[in-house]
Amino acid sequence: MQLISAVVFSAVVSGCFGQNETFPTWFLFGAATAAYQIEGGWNAGDKGESMWDRLLHSTNDITLDSSNADVACDSYHLWKRDIEVAKELGLNVYRFSISWPRILPSGFPNQVSEDGKKYYSNLIDGLLEKGIQPVVTMYHWDLPQSLQDLGGWANPLIATWFGDYARVLYNLFGDRVKYWITLNEPLAICDGGYNKMAAPYLDDMKIGGYLCNKHVLLAHAAAYRVYEKEFQSLYYGKLSMANVFFWFKPEKTTDEEATKLAIQMWEGRYAHPIYSESGGWPPELEKILAENSKKEGYPYPRLPPFTPEEIEFVKGTYDFYALNHYTTRLVRKVDPEKAGSWPYYGCKEIGVDFVNHPTWKTAVIDWFAIYPEGLREQLLWINNTYGVDQVMITENGYPDLNDDLFDVQRMTYIKTMLQQVFLAINDGIHVMGYTVWSMMDNFEWVTGYKTKYGLYAVDFLSPNLTRTPRESARFYSSVTKGRRIPKYRVLVDYEDV
Repeated sequence: MQLISAVVFSAVVSGCFGQNETFPTWFLFGAATAAYQIEGGWNAGDKGESMWDRLLHSTNDITLDSSNADVACDSYHLWKRDIEVAKELGLNVYRFSISWPRILPSGFPNQVSEDGKKYYSNLIDGLLEKGIQPVVTMYHWDLPQSLQDLGGWANPLIATWFGDYARVLYNLFGDRVKYWITLNEPLAICDGGYNKMAAPYLDDMKIGGYLCNKHVLLAHAAAYRVYEKEFQSLYYGKLSMANVFFWFKPEKTTDEEATKLAIQMWEGRYAHPIYSESGGWPPELEKILAENSKKEGYPYPRLPPFTPEEIEFVKGTYDFYALNHYTTRLVRKVDPEKAGSWPYYGCKEIGVDFVNHPTWKTAVIDWFAIYPEGLREQLLWINNTYGVDQVMITENGYPDLNDDLFDVQRMTYIKTMLQQVFLAINDGIHVMGYTVWSMMDNFEWVTGYKTKYGLYAVDFLSPNLTRTPRESARFYSSVTKGRRIPKYRVLVDYEDV
């Protein structure tokens, strides 16, 4: 058996920096987590029940390891250690989410939890004391069950409810939080939640999923307009909605039009209404979905049209583009009847499949192809398509299935992605920051605790849920503290045992 010496590798990583890959002083290095995935304390104090609580307490066959997040990383109690981890990593920003039912136990602002208020206030103050800016996500998938019982994201009133929730957050924390994310990955909220891949775990993409599409955009806009009208002149913060946007390239030249349509289906549904000059749904996509609805016998489009007033309400509700990027896929045009269901329902609507390039390596997840150049290509596309002034990469990370502390694949992934970010900045694109998913191992939704994304390993069997830095954490902290990408090569020291 042969072992690789992490000591030798670490010395090389930490000791040799590139001379021409220095990030600007304004560039923000960050890492991210989410409330349901790390907090635990699911019924602590007066916290309300979330739809993930209800789902995973009702059945144990949703997750790969039959687990739930009742305890998770226990950040509800160990938040001081999380701040220490963020400091050890040298972060400029820490992105975390607020649990809607922890702040508003009923889902509505009739009762604001003092316990929840204290928890998040302590976390924010603790970060600021260490010189770390909070990037706060208002919604990372843990809807109050009370609102799900009323229809959740399929109920048009949820836009108003979300605006009310956002106002509470601004009143509580707006004086200290300068970066807000309204919703994380609306594609996952809707196309996952209504295609039996995430809570509320419904099989209703044709109707409920597309209602959700419209309502998450109206909810985002409601939160943005509340801040714009009532808080912007007080706190001068910046807001956005985080889109998960895998980059797409055609498998063959004959797939170029299908690729453009796939980009609109994946990203345009959630970005075109906000960032484009015209607003509303992407026209070509709206036309195809209306035609599909008509062929299926529906008297109205399954993707609900925006009214002119709604188009104006949503359009322009951003201060930067928030991008969650993980991978690049090749697009292949196929018969809609033969299209797969991943990623989510959209493949069947537009007749595409996604495949891996034969020369690209993949992570342990088969769809997770590694093509770092795709990030830069994607940033160029965003810039050319929408002309946004600033882009923040709000998630980017690498999955694994083991607890190995010597995670060379994750280090290589982060390094090559950062190189592409640096090149994009040199292209003239104002990439304002880069955020690793995730700061530490956590509950990864339907994969439970099997999938590891963390810079820090978490021992979920230890009483204190010990956080231990991986080599990727040491590497990333050398980047954040030196503001340069280390030039390194892997020196392998073999020992026979």
